[in-house]
Amino acid sequence: MADLLYGPDGPAEREVHLVGHVEGKRVLDLGCGDGSAAITLAQQGAVVIAVDSNEARLAQARRRAEQAEVRVEFRAEDLADLAFLRADSVDVVFSAFAVDTVDDTARVFRQVQRVLKPNAHFVFSHAHPFSLCLAEGRVTRSYLDTMPVTVTRWGESVTVYPRSLSETFTDLARAGFRIETLLEPTPAGYRPLTERAPAEAAVPTTVVWRARKEGT
Repeated sequence: MADLLYGPDGPAEREVHLVGHVEGKRVLDLGCGDGSAAITLAQQGAVVIAVDSNEARLAQARRRAEQAEVRVEFRAEDLADLAFLRADSVDVVFSAFAVDTVDDTARVFRQVQRVLKPNAHFVFSHAHPFSLCLAEGRVTRSYLDTMPVTVTRWGESVTVYPRSLSETFTDLARAGFRIETLLEPTPAGYRPLTERAPAEAAVPTTVVWRARKEGT
């Protein structure tokens, strides 16, 4: 069975253990892309609702779920508009490399907080903001620059809205989350300075968060 992946350079769920056991739980895959995570969660026994705003990717995800013979509820929705879900109705929200494609991530966090059950977890990843400052191993934009950046994901151009780690932390806290975990994993293929050219960048490419909805 495939594992949950948190980004192109990893890590995998088997390494970080942030989502945990999902059998019998209602799980929202936010920004499901081609359906890889949604299918894996369904194979592990979760009741999965998968949301993406891209119809082409959703069509691909539906085909893959049919081939895998798993049941997933796919929805074409804006990631910042989860009005179709009742409040306090979801056990876990998972999202890999999707929240940074939304201009108003604070709204995404508020929507996720609304649909999660009290004390439930929001586990998500996005591109490390410092990695978005680099091109060909050199710093080409300021870490403080909030202008959107075009990157390639799923073989297509995607607009990403960089935010500092402190901004994301603050937005989560204001939405009613307690941050439990913040990871900056070593990228796949990382080489120490003695094995690479000095100009070759060696920075984290992924940030992984686990936040718990506060409440009783």
